[in-house]
Amino acid sequence: MAAPENGPRVQVAVCGPADCTAAEATAAERIGALLADRGAVVLCGGGAGVMAAVAAGASRAGGLVVGVLPGADRTDANPYLSAAVVTNLGEARNAVLVQSADAVIVVGGSWGTLSELALAMRRGGVPVVALGGWRVLDAAGRPLAGVLWADSPEEAVRLALG
Repeated sequence: MAAPENGPRVQVAVCGPADCTAAEATAAERIGALLADRGAVVLCGGGAGVMAAVAAGASRAGGLVVGVLPGADRTDANPYLSAAVVTNLGEARNAVLVQSADAVIVVGGSWGTLSELALAMRRGGVPVVALGGWRVLDAAGRPLAGVLWADSPEEAVRLALG
């Protein structure tokens, strides 16, 4: 998915836990750098963990990073954001985050990340890519259709941007 010649840049939300593993942080940082290199605006929850790692990767690569914060001020924002949107919505900010994206990449898993994955899938019409984390199964134990599974940061970005 390329940015329009004279339109807004592609926006990709990268979601993941604030309490992430070192491998998840490394993957998120690489995803941020790759997205910035492709000219995408990176959206994230603006906090720690995967959110800080993707923001750091994009910022260091010269990209634009917007954090959609759950609280009423910017005190919990990570230092790598280009801009912070204060929502005072708590976890409901997850809906704002995924609704604002042209694609969603999920790295790792937590309850908040699962809600972002579910909201992105319910929205429809945008690629939703997972790198590790949640695998949602139906009653028969089969993976639910729709999520694109990636094995690397490079594949996650390729699937998200097409």
